[in-house]
Amino acid sequence: MTETSPQNNIRERFTLRKSAKLRHRTLVQELFQKGKSVYSGPLRMTFRALSQEELTASFKEAVPDMMGPVQFMITVPKKKRRHAVDRVLMRRRIREAFRLQWHPLKKLVEDDPAIRTLSLAIIYTDTANSEMDTIKNAVGSVISKVRKRLYPQPKGDDIC
Repeated sequence: MTETSPQNNIRERFTLRKSAKLRHRTLVQELFQKGKSVYSGPLRMTFRALSQEELTASFKEAVPDMMGPVQFMITVPKKKRRHAVDRVLMRRRIREAFRLQWHPLKKLVEDDPAIRTLSLAIIYTDTANSEMDTIKNAVGSVISKVRKRLYPQPKGDDIC
């Protein structure tokens, strides 16, 4: 009888837990005040990497327990999409595209001791509904731009 290695039994779960939800007012305010932005297609992503000291300073008492390494929020402005059904549809499409593509970014943040949490805000900027393929490409593009901004490649590494 052969045993299976533990690595074969481990499947990566593509779920979004409560700890991935950016819900603290102070973190949201600081994200929009001090964060950096990248743009791709109908999406703009504002991001801010926080160290443990910055995170502790953001709260009056202690840091809440349910703080994931990557926390995000999605906004579809009422000014751009007037009908609630359109806003909800675009939020669902963005959430699904993000759910499928955020794991490499999460692993980078977990492996970096300088970053305790990465706050993200995904803002839909188009005035019409976009197809799912367009949203998937835009989410992938803004995530890769955030990765490049957080972890730039040194210029001397172009070795053939």
